[in-house]
Amino acid sequence: MSKITKDSQVHMHFDIRLKDGSIADSTRNIGKPIDFKIGDGTFSPKLEEQLLGLEVGGKAKIMLMPEDAFGEVHPANIFQVPADKFNSMEGLEIGAIFSFTQPSGQEIPGIIRAIDENEVTVDFNHPLSGQVILFDVEIIEIHTTHP
Repeated sequence: MSKITKDSQVHMHFDIRLKDGSIADSTRNIGKPIDFKIGDGTFSPKLEEQLLGLEVGGKAKIMLMPEDAFGEVHPANIFQVPADKFNSMEGLEIGAIFSFTQPSGQEIPGIIRAIDENEVTVDFNHPLSGQVILFDVEIIEIHTTHP
């Protein structure tokens, strides 16, 4: 039976759980496993290191600290935006995720962290930044390419 190596293409299901046990993301919810190559940047090197050696049908629970998952919260990614930059304050609520267009035209998500009459605090860190993450994985298929 093949095992995951640094040259493997992996087809797997995963659940991303937070410390409180809630599920932040899951391939099972959409019924479609993810397909990726070890080393392609889909997952952190720390997670991939923990996948090495798993076989088809193998399951693992892998805990990652923030720096090995979605990173720490960076204060430089939190901005005070003048309230008049929003078309309307209607619909704005703490925790809501809005898409912001950068000068390059790229869309990036920002989480509303605070609102007052003059400004809105927007957090552009990844929504899971600063979180300890538990990856619950199940290996479906492994294809290994030999150099």
